[in-house]
Amino acid sequence: MITAPQLRAARALLGIDQRRLAELAGVSLPTIQRMEASEGTVRGVVGTLTKVVEALEACGVELIGNGQASAGLGRGVRLKAMPEA
Repeated sequence: MITAPQLRAARALLGIDQRRLAELAGVSLPTIQRMEASEGTVRGVVGTLTKVVEALEACGVELIGNGQASAGLGRGVRLKAMPEA
Protein backbone atom coordinates (compact mmCIF):
# COMPACT_ATOMS: atom_id res chain seq x y z
CA MET A 1 0.00 0.00 0.00
CA ILE A 2 2.60 2.59 1.11
CA THR A 3 6.19 2.26 2.25
CA ALA A 4 7.85 4.18 5.05
CA PRO A 5 10.19 5.97 2.61
CA GLN A 6 7.18 6.95 0.45
CA LEU A 7 5.46 8.36 3.52
CA ARG A 8 8.49 10.43 4.51
CA ALA A 9 8.96 11.61 0.91
CA ALA A 10 5.29 12.60 0.60
CA ARG A 11 5.56 14.71 3.74
CA ALA A 12 8.73 16.31 2.43
CA LEU A 13 7.07 17.18 -0.89
CA LEU A 14 4.26 18.86 1.02
CA GLY A 15 6.63 20.58 3.44
CA ILE A 16 4.75 19.35 6.49
CA ASP A 17 5.93 17.71 9.69
CA GLN A 18 4.68 14.52 11.30
CA ARG A 19 2.38 16.44 13.65
CA ARG A 20 0.63 18.20 10.75
CA LEU A 21 0.14 14.94 8.85
CA ALA A 22 -1.34 13.37 11.97
CA GLU A 23 -3.78 16.29 12.24
CA LEU A 24 -4.74 16.10 8.57
CA ALA A 25 -5.31 12.34 8.77
CA GLY A 26 -7.07 12.40 12.14
CA VAL A 27 -4.59 10.01 13.74
CA SER A 28 -2.13 10.36 16.60
CA LEU A 29 1.43 11.64 16.24
CA PRO A 30 2.87 8.36 17.63
CA THR A 31 0.97 6.50 14.87
CA ILE A 32 2.70 8.54 12.17
CA GLN A 33 6.05 8.10 13.94
CA ARG A 34 5.58 4.31 14.04
CA MET A 35 4.56 4.21 10.38
CA GLU A 36 7.63 6.16 9.31
CA ALA A 37 9.92 3.98 11.43
CA SER A 38 8.62 0.81 9.72
CA GLU A 39 10.82 -1.36 7.56
CA GLY A 40 9.47 -1.53 4.02
CA THR A 41 5.70 -1.54 3.64
CA VAL A 42 3.87 0.24 6.45
CA ARG A 43 1.80 -2.14 8.50
CA GLY A 44 -1.11 -1.25 10.72
CA VAL A 45 -4.83 -1.01 10.99
CA VAL A 46 -6.27 -0.73 7.47
CA GLY A 47 -8.58 2.12 8.47
CA THR A 48 -5.67 4.13 9.85
CA LEU A 49 -3.53 3.52 6.77
CA THR A 50 -6.46 4.58 4.60
CA LYS A 51 -6.85 7.84 6.55
CA VAL A 52 -3.18 8.69 6.06
CA VAL A 53 -3.21 7.87 2.34
CA GLU A 54 -6.43 9.83 1.81
CA ALA A 55 -4.98 12.84 3.67
CA LEU A 56 -1.88 12.79 1.46
CA GLU A 57 -3.98 12.46 -1.69
CA ALA A 58 -6.24 15.33 -0.57
CA CYS A 59 -3.11 17.49 -0.31
CA GLY A 60 -2.14 16.61 -3.88
CA VAL A 61 0.26 13.69 -3.43
CA GLU A 62 0.02 10.83 -5.92
CA LEU A 63 1.38 7.60 -4.48
CA ILE A 64 2.87 5.48 -7.26
CA GLY A 65 3.32 1.77 -6.77
CA ASN A 66 6.35 -0.15 -7.98
CA GLY A 67 6.12 -0.55 -11.75
CA GLN A 68 3.01 1.61 -12.06
CA ALA A 69 2.66 4.58 -14.38
CA SER A 70 1.73 7.97 -13.00
CA ALA A 71 -1.86 8.82 -13.88
CA GLY A 72 -1.71 12.47 -12.87
CA LEU A 73 -0.25 15.68 -14.11
CA GLY A 74 2.29 17.81 -12.30
CA ARG A 75 5.79 17.48 -11.03
CA GLY A 76 7.11 14.73 -8.81
CA VAL A 77 9.87 12.32 -8.13
CA ARG A 78 10.27 8.60 -8.47
CA LEU A 79 12.96 6.38 -7.01
CA LYS A 80 14.27 4.31 -9.89
CA ALA A 81 15.22 0.68 -9.50
CA MET A 82 18.95 0.21 -9.24
CA PRO A 83 20.70 -2.89 -10.61
CA GLU A 84 21.88 -5.42 -8.06
CA ALA A 85 25.54 -4.99 -7.17
